[in-house]
Amino acid sequence: MYEAGCDNLSMASDVPFLGPRHAMELQELSRKPKRSGSCTLGELLRRVGDSTNDEYRRVPEVRGQLFQPTPVPFTLSFHNLTYSVKIRRASFRSRGGSNVCEPSSGTLAAGNKSRTRVLLNDISGEARDGEILAVLGASGSGKSTLIDALANRISRDSLNGTISLNGEVLESKLLKAISAYVMQDDLLFPMLTVEETLMFSAEFRLPEAMPRSRKRARVQVLIDQLGLRAAAKTIIGDEGHRGVSGGERRRVSIGTDIIHDPILLFLDEPTSGLDSTSAYMVVKVLQRIAQSGSIVIMSIHQPSYRILGLLDRLIILSRGQAVFSGSPGSIPRFFAEFGNPIPANEDKTEFTLDYIRELEGTPGGTKNMVDFNKSWQRRRENPQTIPSNGPNLSLRDAISASISMGKLVSGATDMDSNQSSPFPTFANSSWTEVLIIAKRSITNSKRAPELFVVRFGAVLVTGMILATMFRKLDNSPRGIQERISFFAFAMSTVFYTCAEAIPIFLLQRYIFMRETAYNAYRRSSFVISHAITSIPSLLILALTFSATTYWAVGLDGGTSGFLLFFTIMFASFWAGSSFVTFLSGIIFNVMMAYTIVVAILAYFFLFSGFFISRDRIPPYWIWFHYASLVKYPYQGVVQNEFDHPSRCFVRGIQVFDGSPLKVVPDKTKLMMLKSMSQALGMNITGSTCFTTGKDILKQTGVTDINKWSCLCIIVALGFFFRILFYFALLLGSKNKRK
Repeated sequence: MYEAGCDNLSMASDVPFLGPRHAMELQELSRKPKRSGSCTLGELLRRVGDSTNDEYRRVPEVRGQLFQPTPVPFTLSFHNLTYSVKIRRASFRSRGGSNVCEPSSGTLAAGNKSRTRVLLNDISGEARDGEILAVLGASGSGKSTLIDALANRISRDSLNGTISLNGEVLESKLLKAISAYVMQDDLLFPMLTVEETLMFSAEFRLPEAMPRSRKRARVQVLIDQLGLRAAAKTIIGDEGHRGVSGGERRRVSIGTDIIHDPILLFLDEPTSGLDSTSAYMVVKVLQRIAQSGSIVIMSIHQPSYRILGLLDRLIILSRGQAVFSGSPGSIPRFFAEFGNPIPANEDKTEFTLDYIRELEGTPGGTKNMVDFNKSWQRRRENPQTIPSNGPNLSLRDAISASISMGKLVSGATDMDSNQSSPFPTFANSSWTEVLIIAKRSITNSKRAPELFVVRFGAVLVTGMILATMFRKLDNSPRGIQERISFFAFAMSTVFYTCAEAIPIFLLQRYIFMRETAYNAYRRSSFVISHAITSIPSLLILALTFSATTYWAVGLDGGTSGFLLFFTIMFASFWAGSSFVTFLSGIIFNVMMAYTIVVAILAYFFLFSGFFISRDRIPPYWIWFHYASLVKYPYQGVVQNEFDHPSRCFVRGIQVFDGSPLKVVPDKTKLMMLKSMSQALGMNITGSTCFTTGKDILKQTGVTDINKWSCLCIIVALGFFFRILFYFALLLGSKNKRK
């Protein structure tokens, strides 16, 4: 049982919060054993007072007797976890001249060897706060599968067995609120600094009511706890931008998920790809986190001797079965009793994994070792596996008590006894989430403007080319065709430029999935923020193209015509961007997304009414005409140009321009007009108007919907695709195995 109270931490009020003394005290705290009254991270932060100065924060002097929480122990237990998946076909490999069916991981279920593979087979164990439970094994042994099972990343319909916290079954909603999951890959925004990354995580995870100064103070404490002070102002970096080291990046990934001091922390191979020193530092950080009152469960491939000394409990897997469960120190005794003692001066981990690999190659496999482990566990089993929580505290009361002592800060507000959990699902309101996401997106865009610069350059260059190619079009029959061609090419510029935005969400997709999987923010907030932050760039693109082309080409309508032309272009950028964003939500591969977008846009142009008028489209394709995104902006700008009854485009002898009679002398053409007047019984002269703008609209078949309705439809389509994008994220980002 924990000792009540917290070690006295007396700091002079004139010592800077970020001073060396504070860092030394944090390091000293991390070295103290947890069960001697050590402070949790939440307790330490409870002492940080509000400050109006973001540059220099001070820690007031606090005596131990002023804050003496009653620690609440937690134990995560899991029993008989079994998980199998259906496979389409077995994998065959040639061995010794014969084909042998050999699964890459897990075992094949008896009686259905070609259909089902068992990835977890009757796994049991427990993990306690203050300790690190590590899952070991070779590649394909089921380490990540077990972590996913404990973290509720496997559908409960597919997973057999029980998982409980302090003896009570964990509900999915409750587990999300009190836990965090650190993926194997470091999913971070490369252009944010370490401090900014953790600060945005704090704004997502910590209560809205908490002052920003306290959130910033919490981030500074965490930076010191993670050993990232020297890299605090350095960007994360990627292949094209130099940033922090691999070990520092991994610690930042951990920090983003522990900012709210979760009770449960799951990590999938946090040391993968790191050198021995960086890996040791990462596990040392995890030890400090565990000692602050968290249950830490991690998978690891092959820990070094130093890392093994930091671990409290081990589960070693072989093809989905547990071959050892216990403390690292009990490994030699286990193998001695098993009849295969570890030789002197032999590394325990290397010997264990090598021996297991040898057994896997034998006909009986590791069955004897699995059975021996079960009997060995029964002989050593403690009847009181779950520690007492004081006066019979329920899990809900235990979590509430943990919150009251400063842990799980994200749930420290809005305590409502009528709710199924003692804290809200999300730490912030929807609009606060929208603002935080928008702020982060703008920060990223400002530091990596390459994509917008490319789009802006494409629009500007295309606009300048069109302005020079179609400069000062006249009101002649040839001018009619040239205007229509200009409008068609203008629409292609808009929509194909929008296709360049495909990578924006695809690059952020897995960050989004990681953050929403454990309720950092709502999916709807992300969709709204994504739409809002895209508007300024779309406005700039639309204004650039409109201002470059409208006056140079000589389009009609004056200022009012320009404003409508610009509005339609902006709405087109909006609809095109929304359509591309929706596709990026359902297509995960960049090259495939580009191919599909280009193909669909080609079909939209084909059925837009430019190449063939609406009344000439076959009836069985007319639905595609009205589904075309290009139809409505194209029809709107054509009507904006030609919907003027006083304008004449074919006058007098111009009526012959579209025929072989164009080469006839003008004098002869006038005589022909006079003959036509006599034949038709009407006066036709060289100034008679044959074709007005209304006539052109009827000839091109763009009169079924007026320009204002077209504008409304374009805007509505943009919102429609944003809604589809939301449902694509809702249905496609569950981040769970089936």
